[in-house]
Amino acid sequence: MTRKALHRNVIFYLVVNSVFVLMVFLIIVQGQQLETSQADDPYIAGNDLTDLFTNEDLGVSMVRSIASNLSHPLSLMFLQIAVIVFVARLFGLLFYRIGQPTVLGEMTAGIVLGPSVLGICCPHLSRFLFSPSSLGWLETLSTLGLVLFVFIVGLELNSNLLKNKAQTALIVSHASIVVPFFMGVCLAYFLFTGFAPEGISFISFSLFMGIAMSLTAFPVLARIIRERKLTQSPLGTLALTCAAADDVTAWCLLAGVVGIIRAETIMTFVATLMLAILYILFMIFLMRPILQRLGNKYATQEHLSKGFIALLFVVLFLSAFATETIGIHALFGAFLAGIIMPQQIDFRQALISRIEDVSLVILLPLFFAINGLKTQISLLNEGYLWLICGLIVLVAVMGKFGGSAVAARFTGHSWADSLALGALMNTRGLVELVVLSIGYDLGILTPTIFTMMVLMALVTTFMTRPMLWVISRFFSDEALKVTNKRFTK
Repeated sequence: MTRKALHRNVIFYLVVNSVFVLMVFLIIVQGQQLETSQADDPYIAGNDLTDLFTNEDLGVSMVRSIASNLSHPLSLMFLQIAVIVFVARLFGLLFYRIGQPTVLGEMTAGIVLGPSVLGICCPHLSRFLFSPSSLGWLETLSTLGLVLFVFIVGLELNSNLLKNKAQTALIVSHASIVVPFFMGVCLAYFLFTGFAPEGISFISFSLFMGIAMSLTAFPVLARIIRERKLTQSPLGTLALTCAAADDVTAWCLLAGVVGIIRAETIMTFVATLMLAILYILFMIFLMRPILQRLGNKYATQEHLSKGFIALLFVVLFLSAFATETIGIHALFGAFLAGIIMPQQIDFRQALISRIEDVSLVILLPLFFAINGLKTQISLLNEGYLWLICGLIVLVAVMGKFGGSAVAARFTGHSWADSLALGALMNTRGLVELVVLSIGYDLGILTPTIFTMMVLMALVTTFMTRPMLWVISRFFSDEALKVTNKRFTK
């Protein structure tokens, strides 16, 4: 473009815009004279153009306007999301630097943003940023994040793992469930009188404590094993297999426990159980073959069909809706939807990669923040409460670590590999927080017990690497040495 043409375009731009802006201004001024018949209307009388510059100081007006906009729920929600995602990524990076899973750092970030840290250090900022009236949007988005996360858990389950070492996996995984489940019920017997919420039956409290003690975080464990290049090692394969079987069993048990808790009578529970069984059969024997046939046609294309992806999300959300309606919680429906997706590994990985960026990076940190707001470490303000918290951690470790290790040893593994497997199975991570959040929302856990259980989840996840290091120091098993060497890189 020549200099002359550029000057002509600039002049045309300035003239046209100036003329039409001036005419709009003149029409508005002239039109305000039509308001004389409505002069008594205070709203109209206060909106004259001249009033905008004469009623009060421009600076004061701007400050008031910005303050009003900042307190608007939509503005505050965007600020909350930005702060939560930034702090979560920061803590995730810090924990990764010290050899811990990034999700553990994100879980810790949620507690830091809650009343336990931010509420004490900067109470005014905490009240402004996370005022109770502003949390509705965050809770809704965090629930969506949980649904997508549990869907990913189902997608990551490899059915071939369960087939290759089914016998050993079932023995070890079910031992790692039934032993801590029993110990959790025993612990509930001693905690019920002083710590159970009013109106909650012992069966609800004890069954939920049993479930909370018996979980293994398959997604966190899978990421640990993948990051440390243990996927092809015998120990890594066995740990993934056991965790996969553990996950399926634990989610089914959780669905049953939630059904018992929500049921008002025994007949309600029986109806819920029958509907749940029918729904599972429907998803596995009808929906799964249909999706697989569609997957054979659309899931192998170089560019996945947006219509097919939309269909899969419809199946996901309808499944969550169905299980919530039945009475066994929406998350079980999301987990089941993930399991029945087309089996092509490349397709599953592509689908996971599409969901992870939104779910794990943005929405799940919101769940950590909501969880952190429920976690009040200041409630543990007496020595005996910390002793009980320590007892909960001890019972959790003895049940999960001990049950897994003894079962693995019984199936013929060396003590070194058995103890290492127990350490890996003791990883609870995010799945524990999901289950605890369900218990809190159902009114089964008081804030005090909820806080203790959250601390237990953090401790048992954090101790995985140190436990493997200690085990490698006491045993001369070469395979374990290689495993630990990879694990501690």
